[in-house]
Amino acid sequence: MIELRTPAEIEQMRPAGRFVADVLKQTAAAAHVGVNLLELDALAHDLIRQRGAASCYLDYHPSFGASPFGKVICTSVNDAVLHGLPHDYRLQDGDLLTLDFAASVDGWVADSAVSLVVGTPRDEDLRLIDTTRRALAAGIQAAQPGGRIGDISAAIAAVAHAEGYSINTQFGGHGVGRTMHGDPHISNDGRPGRGYPLRPGLVIAIEPWFLETTDEIYTDRDGWTLRSADGSRGAHSEHTIAITDDGPLILSAP
Repeated sequence: MIELRTPAEIEQMRPAGRFVADVLKQTAAAAHVGVNLLELDALAHDLIRQRGAASCYLDYHPSFGASPFGKVICTSVNDAVLHGLPHDYRLQDGDLLTLDFAASVDGWVADSAVSLVVGTPRDEDLRLIDTTRRALAAGIQAAQPGGRIGDISAAIAAVAHAEGYSINTQFGGHGVGRTMHGDPHISNDGRPGRGYPLRPGLVIAIEPWFLETTDEIYTDRDGWTLRSADGSRGAHSEHTIAITDDGPLILSAP
């Protein structure tokens, strides 16, 4: 079921968006060469506890997960692009790291993701990350009242295709509200003018993610982490936004 939020409810969602943005800022700042992924998860866990927030990931166990996630932040490194389960790994110079975080504050959820390079960057990684960021911006700009979900999908795809990246449509954006994942699904490729209407009060997460040389993925042995089929690197950018009469409102802006 797709629920539309009142202007008052959207205002109530702002603290969750600000908190998610702050956690991503602090964990990204802590992601240096030699830092363990479990340390980043512990930092996010401490910030949740200090805020009195609730993790959306800790007990999360959808059909595609082998077991409850058990951590509070996704840490995807290099060929991992989504659902990266934090484990005993120390970041190395040049690693491409994606941090994906969702939390509930006062009963409302926000979800966001950023990608960055730890230490010395490769040009190819910077280009990939920049493409996801520009695709996210294009998707948000297309999220106008009176439009359709397909407008967002087409805008994202246009940016990716212009850079020569192919697109996997198994995972994409989604509705956000009292829970982390809801309807509607927002593919990262689609046709404009198609799909669910973009009405004021719709709150969604838009999340373009691309792989360098493939659009095929597989699930790691940990039962969660999604990796590229050919070992190429991936990047991911995401914001939670609300459709308003005045256009898209980014709730998870830094």
